[in-house]
Amino acid sequence: MKKQALKIGFNKLCTAKAMTLLYEENFKTVSKYVHATSRGHEAIQIALGMQLLPQDYAFPYYRDDAMLLAIGMQPYDLMLQLLAKKEDPFSGGRTYYSHPSLKDDDKPKIPHQSSATGMQTIPATGVAMGMQYLDKQGLENPITKSSSSKENPITICSLGDASVTEGEIAEAFQMAALKQMPILYLVQDNGWDISANEAETRAQNAYEYAQGFKGLEAISIDGANFIESYEALEKVIKTIRKERRPFLVHAKVPLLNHHTSGVRMEWYRDDLEEARSRDPYPVLKQQLLDNGFTEDEIKNIESEAEQKVKTDFEKALQAQDPGPEDLFTHDLAPTPIVEELGERSPARVDGEKVVMVDCALFAVEELMKKHKECLLYGQDVGGRLGGVFREAATLAQKFGDDRVFNTPIQEAFIVGSTVGMSAVGLKPIVEVQFADYIWPGLNQLFTEVSRSCYLSNGKWPVSMILRVPIGAYGSGGPYHSSSVESVITNIRGIKIAYPSNGADLKGLLKAAYYDPNPVVILEHKGLYWSKVPGTKGATSIEPSEDYVLPFGKANVLQEIWKQENEETVTIVSYGMGVHWAMNASKGLRSKVEVIDLRTLAPLDEATVMTSVKKTGKCLVVTEEPSNNSFARALAGKIQEECFTYLDAPVMTIGSENLPAIPLNSTLETTMIPSTEKIKNKLIALLEY
Repeated sequence: MKKQALKIGFNKLCTAKAMTLLYEENFKTVSKYVHATSRGHEAIQIALGMQLLPQDYAFPYYRDDAMLLAIGMQPYDLMLQLLAKKEDPFSGGRTYYSHPSLKDDDKPKIPHQSSATGMQTIPATGVAMGMQYLDKQGLENPITKSSSSKENPITICSLGDASVTEGEIAEAFQMAALKQMPILYLVQDNGWDISANEAETRAQNAYEYAQGFKGLEAISIDGANFIESYEALEKVIKTIRKERRPFLVHAKVPLLNHHTSGVRMEWYRDDLEEARSRDPYPVLKQQLLDNGFTEDEIKNIESEAEQKVKTDFEKALQAQDPGPEDLFTHDLAPTPIVEELGERSPARVDGEKVVMVDCALFAVEELMKKHKECLLYGQDVGGRLGGVFREAATLAQKFGDDRVFNTPIQEAFIVGSTVGMSAVGLKPIVEVQFADYIWPGLNQLFTEVSRSCYLSNGKWPVSMILRVPIGAYGSGGPYHSSSVESVITNIRGIKIAYPSNGADLKGLLKAAYYDPNPVVILEHKGLYWSKVPGTKGATSIEPSEDYVLPFGKANVLQEIWKQENEETVTIVSYGMGVHWAMNASKGLRSKVEVIDLRTLAPLDEATVMTSVKKTGKCLVVTEEPSNNSFARALAGKIQEECFTYLDAPVMTIGSENLPAIPLNSTLETTMIPSTEKIKNKLIALLEY
């Protein structure tokens, strides 16, 4: 190993160690915000960080401050985050110490990752999948195209051994091995979760676990030995850059500081003396001596590092805190789609309308023809079937198996991988087969996808589309019929559409594609082919290719002009509820205004409130059980905003408040709303 590399490595280790000691000396000051440090893990982290290039993507974790120093971050940068300062380069004071997100031209790219242990593994694997896709399609990553190095990029995912027991880690390893992606999983094994040790919590370590994934090569090393770590990683990284396949490096390290500043090691550790005997600091110091460095040279490196840390800390203490106004920035990235454009109903000789599922299919096909960075994946969307609702029919044949492909039954991977795909400049359209199966994906949707823009201070919005077939149709039973919008709308940082017809679905899909934010599109299965009686209104003249419909613009589907002293009502709904509302209002045309929300987030409150203030009464229709629902919350908002205009309480109607929709058709009909049920509620409200 070159002496210069040893010197740099020792400097970074001394710096990381000095930071840990300084934080302990100033515990009352720095413990306001919880932090963890790399003490004991420094050698392996620095050995890796020193070998990363600007075109690489890294997912360091909350104990990886030494790795961050090794890629070129300064102690001052890290301390700004430690103290939650305004100029924190990662998050602007929004998230914990050593939770990086970085987009500097001269450093590896670091998308945002949360504090939820192990959850970064799927987004990191998504980056590797994106790198592979770019290679196959001959595309350039727009984020790293300025890099002067011609080396192939790789992805690095750092995680602790305890997190390898999680199911989502298995999903990531499975896909990396299956698809042979260019990723290095660095597992730092210190033998502890928090207070639970390895004997209590795992049947095998990560190296042993990796043997079960055919195609994932693994090695185990002493991560406290800098030279061994550097040379082992050098070989692995060279192989990944050349052969484009995954590796796992299991590095055994001691934990020489607290789990976090809030969970002190002396409370539960019984192995501290043994751990201290494996300290990487004296090992690396001896390696310098063995390679010709003098005691004085070593002391100079130590003292320079200590002084740098002290100076940066004093400077960081004086840095400005965020102001109240800083709370409200970067929750979403600005979208270019702000108005309806293109022809919604182009003139056709035959005047033929198309069903809703085909409007979506045509929209995706047009996008894929125009944009090579657009791809589609999920369960059963590939060439053999084209989706269980035929919503992807013919797409794999037209665009190839690399652009339209099946995934395993891995909702977490399907959703979370979009973080990584987006981070390399791609636009993934993914599917969860039924809304009932979205639950395994919610962890990634909430923890990683929705918060990335806000917690990276605007650097890493996740540009993706998640399509979700939803709702009761044709006796689907308890696991193919659920409505989940109340849960989804409680996730901030995403946009949500729930269209009632094909033209809206196509326009919203197009708008979602050009939106830099994550978008969930809920598509009612009963409207796909308009086979349910009373849903012919879901068919549409197919809009033009350039048709876009902005989010947050409700449609006054049926407008009225109220006469003085006339009893009138506004029905607010979305999806299937719009068709129930329109059918229920037959014979009451002059009394009922119907608003189709089209999108649930953002929500067009202005259109709703204007209508209710005009009519004086309101009924919110949903397919969900109404208790604790989005609809009930909207009704409360309407009541709050329009109270002085109301002639009756704002009412809601939804499914019966029961745990699931039964399979039997009679029970299903009894469970969910219908035109008749809504008409009875409507008449009662008009007569109130």
